[in-house]
Amino acid sequence: MTTLSTALRQAQAQGLDRLDAQLLLLHVLGQEAHDRAWLLAHDSDALPAAAEGRLAALVSRRAAGEPLAYIIGQREFFGLDLEVSPSVLIPRPDTEILVEWALAHLPLSPEPPMAVLDLGTGSGAIALALKAQRPGAQVQALDRSEAALDVARRNAARLGLDITFTQGNWLQGNHQRYHLIVANPPYVADADPHLPALAHEPRQALTAGTEGLDDLRTIIASAPAHLHPDGHLLLEHGHDQATRVRQLLHTAGFDDIASRRDLAGIERCSGGRLSGSMSAST
Repeated sequence: MTTLSTALRQAQAQGLDRLDAQLLLLHVLGQEAHDRAWLLAHDSDALPAAAEGRLAALVSRRAAGEPLAYIIGQREFFGLDLEVSPSVLIPRPDTEILVEWALAHLPLSPEPPMAVLDLGTGSGAIALALKAQRPGAQVQALDRSEAALDVARRNAARLGLDITFTQGNWLQGNHQRYHLIVANPPYVADADPHLPALAHEPRQALTAGTEGLDDLRTIIASAPAHLHPDGHLLLEHGHDQATRVRQLLHTAGFDDIASRRDLAGIERCSGGRLSGSMSAST
């Protein structure tokens, strides 16, 4: 008889860390991902044969390097349980820094409501987190991938959050103006040595030219024509790109340019405010 504790040891023997093994076991048993205490209380229970077969298959996938989030089909972000698939990037904790910064620019009950655009929404993580925290905001989420938008729409429907989803290529063809534009665009250089470790994630959502700045340049250059006076543009970028992004923001006419650091102390997000005079001239 294979007990739950035995199954965990076997998974770890194949190279999985304990947390991944626990989450996969909870998944095949139909238990909530946060309920690891349940495993401790049932560690001597027998693992059903059907679950044992499923667990073995999932452990093999994880041992081969497939991200856990894709295997179980979900990831937690800013307190929300999100569906994820290989059509979208897996939301990272560092991106929560961008959400927190954006929330600081969104009053709880503004009149009239503030218009927010999330560019390259992927799973919808940023847009959904903002809408969940600021229900009165008018949030629009855009992505060029219809497959990604399908995932984002399902997340919004399941969470009961009213967001407008649009397919498009950044701000091209968009004639609206917003009080806040946020984006976590591709920012990895085409030849970055870390790309093999990200092989399971959609490359088009990762890379952006030889410097990793192509999409950031496009967004920054086009944003002024789509912001209300004193509107803000906030961007996530690579660990070594903050200085360059701040320069691009300055060239585009933004004021109050600043960066925010992630938990490791790295400048992970940069943004600025479009002055009223600059907005009126665009």
